[in-house]
Amino acid sequence: MKRIYSDYAYSSAPRSTCWWDETIEAPDWPILHGALSVDVAIIGGGFTGISAALHLAETGASVAVFEAESPGWGASGRNGGFCCLGGSKLSETTLVRRYAEKGADAYFQAEKDAVSLVAELLTRHGIDADRHSRGETQLAHSKRAMERLRRNSNAQGLLHERHELADLGLGGAFFGGYTTPVGFGLNPRKYLFGLADAARTKGAGLYQQSTIQKISKTTQGFDLQTSTGHVRASKVLLCTNGYSSEDLHPWMAARYMPTQSTAFVTRALSQDELQSQGWTSDQIAYDTRNLLHYFRLMPDGRFLFGMRGGLMSSPSAESRIRQKALRDFRRLFPAWASIDVTHIWSGMVCLARDLVPFAGPVPGQAGAFAGFAYHGNGVAMGTYCGRALAQLALGQPSELPLPIERPPSRFPLGRWRRALMPPAYALLGLADL
Repeated sequence: MKRIYSDYAYSSAPRSTCWWDETIEAPDWPILHGALSVDVAIIGGGFTGISAALHLAETGASVAVFEAESPGWGASGRNGGFCCLGGSKLSETTLVRRYAEKGADAYFQAEKDAVSLVAELLTRHGIDADRHSRGETQLAHSKRAMERLRRNSNAQGLLHERHELADLGLGGAFFGGYTTPVGFGLNPRKYLFGLADAARTKGAGLYQQSTIQKISKTTQGFDLQTSTGHVRASKVLLCTNGYSSEDLHPWMAARYMPTQSTAFVTRALSQDELQSQGWTSDQIAYDTRNLLHYFRLMPDGRFLFGMRGGLMSSPSAESRIRQKALRDFRRLFPAWASIDVTHIWSGMVCLARDLVPFAGPVPGQAGAFAGFAYHGNGVAMGTYCGRALAQLALGQPSELPLPIERPPSRFPLGRWRRALMPPAYALLGLADL
């Protein structure tokens, strides 16, 4: 595999103390051995791939998912568990300018539909994923940011002035906030494995430790090779997102940008400790920084806190970004400065140069489809794009909005495109001041 980070980023080290691993045991998927023939082969066992597998299997299509690692190893098993609006990093103004008002409106509706799809799947398949929160709250990190929230707020949500936060149980170093009624928190690993169980019940084959080493186009479809097996498929779905490699498929190279996110959880907090900080709400929340912090009080009393910003991948770089996350947490929630943090980990989110998700056909190769670049909002958007890829593989209309179905452009610098990130992050950090 040709990947753009060092081997450390793709090792078990960054996720070695991931809290979610202790909440539910991973299923024991088999390793592919020998030959297999299916209608659709799916590369990647995260939200996108498993959602696609479930929706395909429900139609009676034969489908198999190939996960390079163990179930839940990648971003879908180690993210913050925010099922909320998002997926693009573009402002409403920019979306309208690029895609016209109709395209922008369709995209925003897709974000809502994505959250609704996850809620529907949880209910329909009886998945207990520790769901909580009523919508999502964005908290202003500065007076200037609060002014922007006031300007951009609308009647669909609820604006909170600074003096109102305490009564809402949202105590911290914030200047106000805005709550949208769409969104909720969940345990991402329980959700992923619940989807996987549903897909397997419907007949999908799920394989772990089965890295696809080569994809070859044939007159009948595709041949896929692993170290221990061989797959023939009429259609192929590429669902590897931020853990892709440059040589998985030539079209994918330089069209995705992995970047790091770090998260941790505290020990369970007592009611007195919650009251001391003034944070008693189970609302999922994030702040207005470009390099944002995201946080929530979970049903078991632990507090989850995460942040963007990691650019390097090595033991020393991992230590530095973890220390920064802890410093930021203690600054925002000073009453908890001495609270023990029990688990801390990091993983990759995926960006596109166009700053919108993509799901659609791989140009120039009939029968191949890809879905990636959810910009840190893969719980909802990955599930939604997985369903769309299933529809496309079946020859059905995906009903995707233009911003998602338009093929993404390449980043400059090819395999060395990570060099673009330090100056970009420096500018974003300055804008956050």
